[in-house]
Amino acid sequence: MEFKSKVKVEISARHIHLSKGDLERLFGEGAVLHQVKALGQPGDYACEERVDLVTPTGSIKVRVLAPLRNQTQIELAPADARKIGLDPPVRNSGDLAGTPGVIVVGPKGRIELPEGVIIASRHIHLDPATAQRMNVKDKDLVDVRTGGKRSVVLENVLIRVHKNYAPSMHIDTDEGNACLAENGEMVDMILKKQS
Repeated sequence: MEFKSKVKVEISARHIHLSKGDLERLFGEGAVLHQVKALGQPGDYACEERVDLVTPTGSIKVRVLAPLRNQTQIELAPADARKIGLDPPVRNSGDLAGTPGVIVVGPKGRIELPEGVIIASRHIHLDPATAQRMNVKDKDLVDVRTGGKRSVVLENVLIRVHKNYAPSMHIDTDEGNACLAENGEMVDMILKKQS
């Protein structure tokens, strides 16, 4: 393995991305989202709005993230999923076929999602110029070494390249807690030797 470059960590807490139709079903016709905090990717932000995820064994509250999506998607850490009796697969964002569903309750209504709950694959966002400089391309897999007292190597981190991305690695709260990572911490991206 070869240490190649540094990338910033962003730890992603449990959240939901809503479609326009589901936003209106949960928050009322004509509802709009209200920004609380800008996130690391351009145009993404955390909203004031929250919803409850309900299963036969429990419920948890999650924050809505914007912008709206074509299909509603829920991203949980494994501990969150276990708390409410779900066993979602580790998937890339948008790969929702065959995933568990859940009841989502908002202030103005509820929806029964037939699918859409995932544990998000850890991934690194890069713009094309940065990806070229780091000698990686879209859908490559790399390893990442964290620092500190509980340093770990996170294997098979997906590279995602798009002109609108800002360089950063996304991991969930379980992964962040396991290695005592902090938001904004710089970690080493390791290129895997090709066979």
